[in-house]
Amino acid sequence: MNMQVSNVVAPPAPKRVGDMQLPIVMMRDILIKTMFRKNVDLVSDIAKALCLPSAVTQELVDMAREQRLVEATGTLNASSANEMGYQLTDAGKARALDALSQSEYYGAMPVPLDVYREQVKRQSIKNVQITRQQLTDAMGHLILPNSLLDHLGPAVGSGRSILMYGPPGNGKSSISNGIRDAMGDKIYVPRAIEYAGQVITVYDPIVHSAAEADEDDATSLRRVGRFDSRYVKCDRPTVITGGELSLSMLDLVYNPTARTYQAPLQLKSTGGIFIVDDLGRQEEPPQSLVNRWIVPLEEGKDILALQSGEKFEVPFDTLVIFSTNFHPNEIFDQAALRRIFFKIKIDGPNQENFLKIFALVAKKKKVPLDEESLIYLLKAKYPAIDNIYANYQPVFLIDQIISICEFEGIPYQMSPALIDRAWANMFVKDEHIVK
Repeated sequence: MNMQVSNVVAPPAPKRVGDMQLPIVMMRDILIKTMFRKNVDLVSDIAKALCLPSAVTQELVDMAREQRLVEATGTLNASSANEMGYQLTDAGKARALDALSQSEYYGAMPVPLDVYREQVKRQSIKNVQITRQQLTDAMGHLILPNSLLDHLGPAVGSGRSILMYGPPGNGKSSISNGIRDAMGDKIYVPRAIEYAGQVITVYDPIVHSAAEADEDDATSLRRVGRFDSRYVKCDRPTVITGGELSLSMLDLVYNPTARTYQAPLQLKSTGGIFIVDDLGRQEEPPQSLVNRWIVPLEEGKDILALQSGEKFEVPFDTLVIFSTNFHPNEIFDQAALRRIFFKIKIDGPNQENFLKIFALVAKKKKVPLDEESLIYLLKAKYPAIDNIYANYQPVFLIDQIISICEFEGIPYQMSPALIDRAWANMFVKDEHIVK
């Protein structure tokens, strides 16, 4: 029976070694490396370390016993439901050291790439249906024109790429985060995957927020419907990169000491969102970065390379959001623009929405509004910058006013004089500095 989280079908737990679809020698070696490194001697503890059901673990232990790599200690552990203890033989220790010299990987048994591919389909970002209400709720803290949600909703629901552009300080990053929050469901992220005998770690606590600390008691009979614990149940992942993004960050990361690989950022974001913030601020030209995404965006697969040079395909199932302060025509050619499915301009608020945001922020931060100060701000200050409003400005100005009031030891308040002092910190006066 398959469990469901939201409408995502969980990966079923393997019932026997034959279900694993991994090379037998690899499984045996990970078993003995784990016993050696973690010093575990009970099947229940070994099963927990390998993230496998006890029955499958027992099969692997029996297989290693037949090869005289593992032996029963002959003692029953009274504190663990009379479990038999096991230990590595001298031949087992020698094999463990030899296997560790080839790859330091031990612990959670990896999921074969082909098996993972099937799970990616079951939890595809393209299956997520987002309603206007969900999007509005997730962005309730933002004052956005209805027309923006009209464009944003279908874009997110399609699971295709989105380019958000417009002047800085108008909430492109906040909108990206709101899209993530609107999704709300959970998916299953493999701790590691296997391809051609190589282990690639995927689960990353920095990127993936585990939805629950679901400790699996491997001593008990597995409850009906438990999912494969080689996966971690997580919120849909969000990877956010900015000016630091480089093309090399989209390649497999090889650890020469451990002789294992770590998944690149876009593979870690499978089933979720990859946000490229501040496009145009990276060392790589924006055109090169977008060119790197062309095959994944069009074909739903990415090409990665092992140290040997062998290339292989991995699923690409990610909503990519590019965000830039540049006009798209300045940084892309037409071919690249055609491949980005939705282009959405995020503009600054009009005066009415600016005042709404200002009033909301003031109320939240307990700064009383003052009509004379607001008129002064609109009539004396904004004309100096051609009445160009930005979403960040109300928060900036009110935070400045709060800092000044606290420094002067006066209650929170608004006045033209305080507006002047706050405004002076929002813009730097153009002047020549003699060096």
